[in-house]
Amino acid sequence: MKAALGVIAAALVLTSGCAQKDGIGRTPVAVDVTGVWEGTQAGTGNSIELVLKQEGAKVTGEMKGIRKLDGTEEPPFPIVGTVSGDTVTFREVSGEPFRVQVLVNGDEMTGIDEMTEIAEGTSKADEIALRRRQ
Repeated sequence: MKAALGVIAAALVLTSGCAQKDGIGRTPVAVDVTGVWEGTQAGTGNSIELVLKQEGAKVTGEMKGIRKLDGTEEPPFPIVGTVSGDTVTFREVSGEPFRVQVLVNGDEMTGIDEMTEIAEGTSKADEIALRRRQ
């Protein structure tokens, strides 16, 4: 019996460091997205850039290259979001109706950005694909 308990205790110790937890201790964080990510918006072909910093499950940073629905380029804007597993979701800090959700696979991210312009009552979603700058 003591040998079995010893094996179980050893297994728990060895596996306890395998999954990184977020700051709350609930959501496994499977990726680190800190760095500069470059890519395109599929619908527009626009070049976009993300500069991200990750601390646990929290992500902060800046997004550049997004265009408004009328085609004019947005100035760079701060973003905030979260990581859950290998999925990152973020939005503009200002509360503007812009949201991005991407799936991270190594040094690549793919997903959707969605922008709503309330004054015009229009909404648009584009696929995005990004690679981490080396």
